[in-house]
Amino acid sequence: MAGLVFMRHWSRAVLSTCIAKATRFRGSNRCYRTAFGRTAAVLTTRGAAFLLGLPPLTCLVYDAFKRLQSATVVLAEEKDEVLEQADYLYSCAEIEKLHQLLLQYKDSDDAEFLWRLARVTRDVALQPNIDAAQKKQLTFEAFEYAKKALEKNKECFAVHKWYAICLSDIGDYEGIKVKIGNSYIIRDHMEKAIELNPKDATSLYILGFWCFSFAELPWYQQKVAAIIFTSPPKSTYEEALEFFLKAEEVDPNFYSKNLLMLGKTYMAMKDKQKALLWLSKAKDYPARTEEDKEAHKEAVELLKKLG
Repeated sequence: MAGLVFMRHWSRAVLSTCIAKATRFRGSNRCYRTAFGRTAAVLTTRGAAFLLGLPPLTCLVYDAFKRLQSATVVLAEEKDEVLEQADYLYSCAEIEKLHQLLLQYKDSDDAEFLWRLARVTRDVALQPNIDAAQKKQLTFEAFEYAKKALEKNKECFAVHKWYAICLSDIGDYEGIKVKIGNSYIIRDHMEKAIELNPKDATSLYILGFWCFSFAELPWYQQKVAAIIFTSPPKSTYEEALEFFLKAEEVDPNFYSKNLLMLGKTYMAMKDKQKALLWLSKAKDYPARTEEDKEAHKEAVELLKKLG
């Protein structure tokens, strides 16, 4: 056990050294926060609690049990270290490195690996150097990982969130009928994600975006929806605004596009002063990712329109 403790501290020390080196190398780049904590520590704690409650054992059985417990702790620690490294890479937008790390676990039955792999595969698909054929392939791969994650764990908010996002993405390749049909499923999963974790700002943002999209649905798509469905999906700008504001309340200034969507929603509601406020915040947001750059560009264009 002493050896295990030494190895545990040694591996964490190595990871800390690597992180420090990466931080120095990357300079002052902002680290993007994640809402996802570690789970293996819980497994280890529960194992300890179970051990304390055991009845007396013979020395032979007890030694065998200790060896089994040690093996379980090692596996839990390995998982814990990989997830910690994965979340660090994601927080610092190291997309390619993260993708290569998690691809090693593509055949895993653990939802914690699978939803993260779905997320980073989608991120790779969105990179500007990816051609259309690669983007489509990666988009469907991301959905398959998300679908498998959902099969393995329906009580994880991140699983529901990334399943909904990836389902929305593949709708771009399957036509308006399928995309609108999927919208009900997407909303259900986003609501489940928020139920499981009401403090996740990105889930609130996504549901706000869903509401905004249907509030401004073009008339011809409304007709298609009315033909296909007895009660097509509907929403309002007021409902969208509620989710965007709640996301900002939960985690202020967490995402450039939430600021942008607040500005666009207030524009749609004819509130020029508040639209100017939020669009200015989106324009001034540090543009370190492709999404930040897109939000900045759109905010600048909308501010010009508002005069």
